[in-house]
Amino acid sequence: MSHDTDSVAAAGRGSKRNRDAFAASLLLPVDAAGMRGRGWEELDVLLVTGDAYVDHPAFGAALLGRWLERHGFRVGIVAQPRWTTAEDVARMGRPRLCVGVTAGSLDSMLAHYTAFRRKRRDDAYTPGGRSGARPNRATLVYAALARRAFPGTPVIAGGIEASMRRATHYDFWEDALRRSVLLDSKADLLVYGMAERSMLRACERLRSAAEAGEDPARAVREGLLRGIPGTAHALCPRDGRALRALDESAVVRLPSHEEIAARPARLMEATLLLERQVHAGTAAARQDSGAQVVVFSPPAPPLAAADLDALYALAFTRRAHPCYSEPVPALETVRFSVTTHRGCAGGCAFCSLALHQGRRIASRGDASVLSEVRGMTRHPDWKGSVSDVGGPSANMWGAACRADPAACARASCLVPEICPHFATAQGALADLLDAVAAVEGVKHVRVASGVRHDLAARDPDYLRRLIRRYVGGQLKVAPEHCCDRVLALMRKPPFRAFEEFLDVFERVSRAAGREQYVVPYLISAYPGTADEDMRALRGWLDRRRWRPRQVQCFIPLPGTAAAAMYYAGVAPDGAPVPVPRGDAARLRQHGILTRAGGS
Repeated sequence: MSHDTDSVAAAGRGSKRNRDAFAASLLLPVDAAGMRGRGWEELDVLLVTGDAYVDHPAFGAALLGRWLERHGFRVGIVAQPRWTTAEDVARMGRPRLCVGVTAGSLDSMLAHYTAFRRKRRDDAYTPGGRSGARPNRATLVYAALARRAFPGTPVIAGGIEASMRRATHYDFWEDALRRSVLLDSKADLLVYGMAERSMLRACERLRSAAEAGEDPARAVREGLLRGIPGTAHALCPRDGRALRALDESAVVRLPSHEEIAARPARLMEATLLLERQVHAGTAAARQDSGAQVVVFSPPAPPLAAADLDALYALAFTRRAHPCYSEPVPALETVRFSVTTHRGCAGGCAFCSLALHQGRRIASRGDASVLSEVRGMTRHPDWKGSVSDVGGPSANMWGAACRADPAACARASCLVPEICPHFATAQGALADLLDAVAAVEGVKHVRVASGVRHDLAARDPDYLRRLIRRYVGGQLKVAPEHCCDRVLALMRKPPFRAFEEFLDVFERVSRAAGREQYVVPYLISAYPGTADEDMRALRGWLDRRRWRPRQVQCFIPLPGTAAAAMYYAGVAPDGAPVPVPRGDAARLRQHGILTRAGGS
């Protein structure tokens, strides 16, 4: 069942009881009563998520659920189930086709622990911001719950945790090498990257099998879901024919789990090969792990503009499910934001985006963006402000690579210099921002998702219009460090690019008579960083009389090149790099930036 923005607006009228009942009727069901309200006797697909159920396109389970619903599937959501019992997962009965499980918008270990492995006190994706509503290693736990609740029903793992842990990876919180989460979860399929194409294809295959009278579980065991772009599946010795075919095919062979355990530098090799496979988009890959083999199909192509437009045209209520009595903090920051595109061409070594969303940019049409904004102005909670228009990097909307990705050997489109084949559309983006600002009912438009400063500097007109009109006093920019040697290891541009950007920002802000500030994002204790490098950064900040507010002590996120650097102590080229290890060394470097006056 789909709905329109007028239905969403109606959900804000009447008594609270009637508003909640009507709002719930617009959402995917979360219990048997919701199923009855739709006239459903069973679900086709059950999605289990570690986030609260928020009907907003920034929340993955809601986005994927709405996408599957649009294609004719009956979808239910179980959000943040108890993990001591399977009762919550089982409350809507066995789904006809499959269970999809995701840890949520963050890796569950990152959601729970700080850079110093201390327990976090809050979780922005939980009502009331309370921590502890999802388990550690949620993908493994939810997959086990699904198997316990519905023996034999296919289980599909996805989301950022599964995506970034799809191959052998270093786990910072355990300080150990772990094999693919596909194997540890015993899921039937793992979806990596943005899941709409892959999950839809898997559900269509399962539906076709069910309609033909086949047992979906048996069909999956016989290979029904193998080979879907953007997925990984496991083979074991009993899959002799499939293993022989794999041995004879031209696949990218990653170092095995055992080879990496014996020689840590091979984790860097495996990571770079997987990055390359994702960007080229043409070949499958494999990784042996004991007697099993994990097969990575080529990545799913990004959604075409028309499909992205259709996805974001779905009339999300932009509200948390009415069963919650407390607000979900993550919603409050994005409720009236607009996602214009996916993907990031930067390929920063510490970031998950290049391996998850990919470096190729998938952009929505300007008409789609404007339609979404017009719909927001009819929302009952609308106050007049679009809090953000952007994506992973706000100024990559409309950008495109004019080269053949299969022939490109670069790890970044922007470093060490911006590739001549990478074309941007920042002038058109400034026009789009102006058009959003001109929508009736819009009072303010902000760009809050961060700007890639080296790209922005290439288009002075875009930068001038951005600074004068769409910076709400502060603009997020991520120089990360000031030492070019460290920046090269991060795959970030030389520091002079940031200083040149600052000069323009300050000059344009003064000319416009506006008091505005750049909020720099900085990283401490990054692999290859020495104490004197942190003191150099502190000295630069002191000379500008800046007290940094956005300093993150480096966390080796699973699957990233930086995590391989931390684990193996080698740069991408194989050269050894010093690594600040242990809390004492990491706290010392972090403290150089965060303590008043430095150290």
